[in-house]
Amino acid sequence: MCSTKVLFVLPLFSVVFPALSQSPEPHGNDAFITVPLNVDAGVPLRVYLTKRLTKRLGETVHARLIEPVFAFDREVIPANSEVIGKVVRLDRVSKMRRATAIAGGDFTPLHDAAVEFTTVVFPDGRRLTLHTAATMGLNSIYSPRVAAVKKKQAAAAGSNQGTVATAKQQAKNQIQTKIATLTDMVRSPGKMERVEDYLVAKLPYHPQWIRRGTRFDAELLNPLQFGNGQVATGKLRLLGSQPPADSIVHVRLITPLTSADADKGDKVEAILTAPLFSSDRQLILPVGSELSGAVTVARAARWFHRSGQLRFSFREVALPAGLAQEAMKALQTRSTQTVATLNAAESQGNTKLKVDDEGSVTAQESKARFIAPALAALVAMRSADNDEGKAKLEGNGTGNTGGRTLGGGSGFGVFGMIAAQASPTFAGVMGFYGMGWSIYNNVISRGSEVEFGKNAAMDIRFGARPAAPPPASKFTADAGA
Repeated sequence: MCSTKVLFVLPLFSVVFPALSQSPEPHGNDAFITVPLNVDAGVPLRVYLTKRLTKRLGETVHARLIEPVFAFDREVIPANSEVIGKVVRLDRVSKMRRATAIAGGDFTPLHDAAVEFTTVVFPDGRRLTLHTAATMGLNSIYSPRVAAVKKKQAAAAGSNQGTVATAKQQAKNQIQTKIATLTDMVRSPGKMERVEDYLVAKLPYHPQWIRRGTRFDAELLNPLQFGNGQVATGKLRLLGSQPPADSIVHVRLITPLTSADADKGDKVEAILTAPLFSSDRQLILPVGSELSGAVTVARAARWFHRSGQLRFSFREVALPAGLAQEAMKALQTRSTQTVATLNAAESQGNTKLKVDDEGSVTAQESKARFIAPALAALVAMRSADNDEGKAKLEGNGTGNTGGRTLGGGSGFGVFGMIAAQASPTFAGVMGFYGMGWSIYNNVISRGSEVEFGKNAAMDIRFGARPAAPPPASKFTADAGA
């Protein structure tokens, strides 16, 4: 996954408290309220494939959760739980994508596979039936960490002992989530996999699969219920208050955003996916708290690989519906202003993201893309070198076989390699065609857009950014000299 930083401003807290059923129970100086531990429909399960998936109807899908699933103030499904599903639909790719594949010598009838997930298997073997929407794989590869999840973490994740007992474990899980999900989210696949994919794609007809490690965001169609939990009202005194400086919340975007079509003022919404606690383990923001804001800067990508630019800010946060009315009696409702910056984010595009000091995000393309046109130019020159006299002097009576092969492959894949052996002219044309196509794709075409898909994960950090140092004064510089 790609990571970056974006500026978020939250000047106003708007608190919403619809009443639900509750059952206060006296316990010492505290009362307890009952909260339902539900995971709402629409919440995505963030998973990655553990096995390469053949694009075939009915094919079994094996995946694992990247990050835990929370309900109110506690974890209900631990990370690394197995998720099982199947391929339910095959969709034809767009005409443009099909034409591009044919232009490269790939005549395979390409399809995208839609997957539904039906079962979660907990680390202790328990199974939970679920129903997710059919979803396509994302343009990112997840690389799981080598270290396995500790048994005590899995046991703590399944416990139901309330805010205080689970707060420390949740804090550890949040740190693990940030490292695993936002730092290592998008990585290049292994060298052998890349070589295999490249070679297979050059075949005029080849099998289709989804690579191991491919990411999915599978939205729940039905809510999941994990019973009720008891929360002491004394541990809710900070609910909805100003988060401490440098505290981090994990959120998911509800509103898809791209620099290609976003406009200034467009609404942006996000939801907390993990609870936020104070240093003394009091709940500040539960799961489901809602952030809302707007786009402030949007610029589409331009020709010659000038990347898109995007900036947006959140300006309001509301506590979720479902808090018991009795709990509100123990709270001091308050509105406060705060500043928050994005600590990390996931891009669902093909490029990494980069942020400047002002919070503007741009797609960061690798300089390595210039290598492909340079190699294509060398291949084109080699494919056009059909001097028969030179070939005889080099002892190659059949002519420029290697150059023809490279030129045909550069322009039209395996089909071009074979056809190039019949005609030196065709080989040269294919070599320069491949060079032109490579130059267009890597130098002339539009740059990459900044893309935040629906449910894109991001962390925001509360607290104002450090002020920029004032510009050096000429007189100060002269005095120092």
